[in-house]
Amino acid sequence: MKQKVTAVFDIGKTNKKFFLFDSKYQEVYKEYKEFDEIVDEDGFPTEDLQALQNWIESLFANILTSEKYDVKAVNFSTYGASLVHLDKEGKVLTPLYNYLKPLPQEIIDEFDQTYGDISVETGAPKSGMMNSGLQLYWIKKTKPNIFKKIKYSLHFPQYISYLFTGIPLCEYTSLGCHTALWNLNKKDYHDWVYNEKIDQLFPPIVSTRTSINMVYKKKNIKIGVGIHDSSSALLPYIYSEKSPFLLVSTGTWSVTLNPFNDTKLTEADIKNNCLNYLQIDGGRVKATRFFMGYEYKLQVKRLSEYFDKKFGYHRKVKFDLKLYSKLKKSKMNKFNFESIRIRKNDVDKTDLSQFVSFEEAFHQLMIELIQLQVTTLKMAISHTIIKKIYLEGGFIDNDIFVKLMGHHFRKYKVITTKSPLGSALGAAMVISKKGLNKKFLKENYQLQKLYSLKLT
Repeated sequence: MKQKVTAVFDIGKTNKKFFLFDSKYQEVYKEYKEFDEIVDEDGFPTEDLQALQNWIESLFANILTSEKYDVKAVNFSTYGASLVHLDKEGKVLTPLYNYLKPLPQEIIDEFDQTYGDISVETGAPKSGMMNSGLQLYWIKKTKPNIFKKIKYSLHFPQYISYLFTGIPLCEYTSLGCHTALWNLNKKDYHDWVYNEKIDQLFPPIVSTRTSINMVYKKKNIKIGVGIHDSSSALLPYIYSEKSPFLLVSTGTWSVTLNPFNDTKLTEADIKNNCLNYLQIDGGRVKATRFFMGYEYKLQVKRLSEYFDKKFGYHRKVKFDLKLYSKLKKSKMNKFNFESIRIRKNDVDKTDLSQFVSFEEAFHQLMIELIQLQVTTLKMAISHTIIKKIYLEGGFIDNDIFVKLMGHHFRKYKVITTKSPLGSALGAAMVISKKGLNKKFLKENYQLQKLYSLKLT
């Protein structure tokens, strides 16, 4: 007898993943894939959308013929700030523009002169192409012939769903991931969207829990509408954790999500890179972010070259209490951060000659990055009463980061968590009616409580 499963395509920037989950949300099958990037018409790297589509359709067709698995539902989790533009025949009109692609300054200036600063109202700090609504504004102003042909602009998760259903839809988590499209106070598209008639390009908004029961390749399957990956990664915690908590997701970006803080952002919040995400029901999630992993990689490369260490040596460096105590006596920053602009007391230039060893320089780097992490995390907490802080992502393998986070937040229960499933699991859960038991995180996420060190 075939095993009944839920399928999930989890599309990251680098890794494309496919999972099958059983009725208890246990992984029973997985498959990973990477694609070489292509370039858009300006030569900027971007997703090979056709190759991705071919892989998704081929893989799913093969799974449906499996003698082992009976797919009852499928859903999709992808990165955000990305739109797929379709003409009236459903043909893709443009490349999937990379959210790291620079937005021309003249477009930014024109928008600001016309509409002013909309960051507070949309809960989205100015971020160029990462404000995906501005991608449409850019197309309208610079590629009017293309713009006229657009019938629908679909957020990336909904485009993957559209490949299966042929039904264009929109949902809250994709709409609310720093798009600059949504007026959080009015709970409607922002006035600029209506003024530019961009609202006409978006299909109806439905709940992220929505699924479509249909016959796909002669099989009855429940097909989800897709979900933004950060919002998806939060769901297993929301569904299984009863007490108020924060989730700190570390990687290229360090993103702190507080699902218990739905307050309106202030101008000060925006200046400090706070933003609002939308939950699956359209409610706000206060979040903070900074480019921790990206800056970390830049600086570690420089340290490795200067101290003649192979890149990767830093992974072996453990927390040294004596070194930390020595460095903490100086309150001055020593590193000039290139990609992080929220620090007020930056230095003009990094002088590595002041450090006697790689280990000393690396400890100082981590001290300064963690100062920013502490600041942004406290902004996410704000007035809310939080009892637990979950840490996940690449930095939980960094001994200095973990030990110092446990120390700085010793008044809270700080827990590291590991799950290779991440956003895929949330995508499976959101279209299921099955709840989670209170032991789910403990049994599946390798939870480890951090204890405060006796630091001098």
